[in-house]
Amino acid sequence: MIQGVRTTVVRDVLRRADGSLAEKTEDWYAPDNHGNVWYFGEKTATYDENGHLESREGSWQAGVDGAVAGTIMPAGPEPTDAYRQELYRGHAEDQAWIVEGGITTTVPYGKVRHVVRTFEWTRLERKVLSEKLYAPGLGIVRERDLAGGNETFVLVSVHKP
Repeated sequence: MIQGVRTTVVRDVLRRADGSLAEKTEDWYAPDNHGNVWYFGEKTATYDENGHLESREGSWQAGVDGAVAGTIMPAGPEPTDAYRQELYRGHAEDQAWIVEGGITTTVPYGKVRHVVRTFEWTRLERKVLSEKLYAPGLGIVRERDLAGGNETFVLVSVHKP
């Protein structure tokens, strides 16, 4: 429960190409009655190449220290929709712009349809622009930096309790 809202916890585990742990995150999401999916925060831990905790920077929770919930995906997303995903000044300030919808992509997890493509950025990393592909019921299935960075991500597996 965050700010009186029951959220769903999604645990992300990111591994480097060699299989070593790079990041573990718990994200907190909740839909509203209109179909928008809200983002209430994240508890993030990044690890160095030796498996030691490196940082918890980027962690935030709506309602704590001025942090505000944002929209991770609007209901009926359409190209040109733009929105703030998170706001914890100086720590988490991601924004998104929907550039395409209804596409299909294949990742190691499998073929996914009805995918929405976004461009995402934060003023905290002014030179970085990322492209992300979101699939219904899965979230991000593919991600890559288009400018200012070199991060990539593809969905490999999903474990549901």
